[in-house]
Amino acid sequence: MNAISQPFQIKHTGLEWDNHFHRLGPDFYTLLAPQALPDPYWVGRAFGVADLLGLPAEQLQSGALLEALAGNQPISGTQPLASVYSGHQFGHWAGQLGDGRACLLGEANGLEVQLKGSGLTPYSRRGDGRAVLRSSIREFLCSEAMHALGIPTTRALCVVGSDEVVPRETLETAAVVTRVAPSFIRFGHFEHFAARNQLAQLKTLADYVITRYYPDCQTAETLGANPYANLLLRVCERTAEMLAHWQAVGFCHGVMNTDNMSILGLTIDYGPFQFLDAYDPGHICNHTDRGGRYAFARQPDIAHWNLYALAQALMPLIEDQALALQALDRFKPLFARTWRQRMRAKLGLAAGADGANTDADQALIDELLALLAQDRVDYSLFWRRLSQGVASQQFVPVRDLFLDRPAWDAWLLRYSERLADTDPGQAAGLMRKTNPKYVLRNYLGELAIEAAKSKDFSRVAQMLALLERPFDEHPEFESFAALPPDWASRIEISCSS
Repeated sequence: MNAISQPFQIKHTGLEWDNHFHRLGPDFYTLLAPQALPDPYWVGRAFGVADLLGLPAEQLQSGALLEALAGNQPISGTQPLASVYSGHQFGHWAGQLGDGRACLLGEANGLEVQLKGSGLTPYSRRGDGRAVLRSSIREFLCSEAMHALGIPTTRALCVVGSDEVVPRETLETAAVVTRVAPSFIRFGHFEHFAARNQLAQLKTLADYVITRYYPDCQTAETLGANPYANLLLRVCERTAEMLAHWQAVGFCHGVMNTDNMSILGLTIDYGPFQFLDAYDPGHICNHTDRGGRYAFARQPDIAHWNLYALAQALMPLIEDQALALQALDRFKPLFARTWRQRMRAKLGLAAGADGANTDADQALIDELLALLAQDRVDYSLFWRRLSQGVASQQFVPVRDLFLDRPAWDAWLLRYSERLADTDPGQAAGLMRKTNPKYVLRNYLGELAIEAAKSKDFSRVAQMLALLERPFDEHPEFESFAALPPDWASRIEISCSS
């Protein structure tokens, strides 16, 4: 770890930097410089994120920026740091955690910029502070894929690789992901100060989050005009909406620890994630999760559990348990309503009057999901074929996905009756904008990773271009929208990234 004792030397990147989190004070972080990554090279770059930051495209191709984002050259205007937090991991209190391999450079254009895999910090515990190439490519691609799907997420500017060897289950090579978000503050930041009874710091953090990200909480009349209860309410709402997105698209996070939950309701910390292939509500995408705590169908309940942990941390500020419970009670009905709206859109059922057809549509959705689970139907492929079926009124390709054809025929009849008063063109248009043709299946990530191991980064660029427009047809990539190969089911992803 490289503690800062001298001001950074100058390396201009074309960005104007600010350092709001740094101004919270040293109780919240340790100042340090990134650890140098030898002989870096570009692995992947997202020019859309560069534009978001106000970074000229030519800079994202420069050797100077490559060295800077590898941690080899200091950047003028930044004040790099690793933040401290705590949290619950797999349901158990883990105590102090923190940015064990991440370095927050500062803010550019209102967005925090963080290097993940940039070396040891005081919070690395038994880790080496590095990220490996495979997990860095997965995070880079999935961050941008989720954004293109309309799901709240952190973003990824680039991946920088190196031939530096990193031991995991096998020897791998190191990489650094440059991540971007309005804030990387997690539930665990609040848990940290509450657990230590550092109430002044807890209040400082809460006031900072409210002022910067939830200013309406200062004036809201709800929940007794209590700004901290209203903060909890807003986080519950954003988290519910994010989880509804996840469940509708078939996304499994894999490690929903409280230190991996964003205070802004962003998908954060892409580790052993997976988009479902065969639909299985009990699917566990993280082979470290032997008890299935973070199985796909359990994700909404785990999010609610995590919100209770956040509420407990905020109680010294809220001071009224009834208000906290009122805020928490917002999660389940909002999740259910938002998820149902998303599922109705996937079926081409435009939003109508609130409550119209609610029970009938819910029954239709429940019956369909039970049928998908019974026959282990490929989730993404089913929805896209259904979209095409509604457009053409030809459902044989959808029927071919099922083993229990009579059950499918019976459901299709009920669905067709429900669609009778809907314009097929409008329904199909809605469905094509809601049901992606392409998602980052594990095997597609593996194809990009295997090529990158041989210094062929064309697959990474190809996959990024595809996933940035997941609803388009891309006929040249038709094979990537088909059933995954048999070997895909043997891919195992764990926390050891």
